[in-house]
Amino acid sequence: MECRVLSIQSHVVRGYVGNKSASFPLQVLGFEVDSINSVQFSNHTGYSHWKGQVLTADELHVLYEGIKLNNVHHYDYVLTGYTRDTSFLEMVVDIVQELKRANPNLVYVCDPVLGDHGSMYVPENLHPVYKNKVVPVADIITPNQFEAELLTGKNISTEKDAVEVMDLLHKMGPDTVVITSSDLPSRLGDRFLVSLGSQRTLMPDGTKSTQRVRMEIPKVDAVFVGTGDLFAAMLLAWTHHYPNDLKTACEKTFSVMHHVIKRTISYAHDLAGPGRKPSPPQLELRMVQSKADIEDPAIVMEATVLNL
Repeated sequence: MECRVLSIQSHVVRGYVGNKSASFPLQVLGFEVDSINSVQFSNHTGYSHWKGQVLTADELHVLYEGIKLNNVHHYDYVLTGYTRDTSFLEMVVDIVQELKRANPNLVYVCDPVLGDHGSMYVPENLHPVYKNKVVPVADIITPNQFEAELLTGKNISTEKDAVEVMDLLHKMGPDTVVITSSDLPSRLGDRFLVSLGSQRTLMPDGTKSTQRVRMEIPKVDAVFVGTGDLFAAMLLAWTHHYPNDLKTACEKTFSVMHHVIKRTISYAHDLAGPGRKPSPPQLELRMVQSKADIEDPAIVMEATVLNL
């Protein structure tokens, strides 16, 4: 039976951001995706100029009502990413709750986009909406370290801190938490980032088992837009295929990311020429060219299971 995803994210005409970063790889992996564009821009905001429209909460409601009137609002997953408006975010929560009432097994995958490196890049009034309304209805979340700290009020200085933060996020609602990047020191040296994940699984006897993993991710000296959307989509897909095996799901997800980014940076440097820094247009993700890697990624990122 086909698996259906409602993806409510940004859309750009040029490049791969938001729904374009999520829909194509999900479709390649056999998911049926319905996309609602929270914004429609000519290109992402990393360019010098952009034009377009922003969807309001009322317009989102109208689109959803149209889907519902035709009785095609039967979803297995909801996927959301960047937004800047509290009323829009609250409408997303209302939609998720209604869809969960219709399908209690629905999984809501949320990238809680708030900021990075100690500063927010969305309005501050989104923070309490994420903390009090969004995270409690989410099943899978993919914050970076700053976002995880912001949502829990606890700083991460050690691996133990990170585990405690993930446990706090579990208590708020989600059964799967992946901190996509952190400032923790890598065992492989300063050319690597550390990512950590935690998954609670309900056992047959009613108890919950927790698997925690750590991954060392090679740093890349470039700024990409759309990687967070791709990551959340791939985590959705691979946790669907490996629902009780976070280690394998993370290895597949991070390996896809590695292949796409490696192909993109190689292409960008070829276009830019020797000694020149690639421009935002040159750094657009090479998604279509990575189709085979998305479908069946060679595992180049291995996870370590934490025994805590």
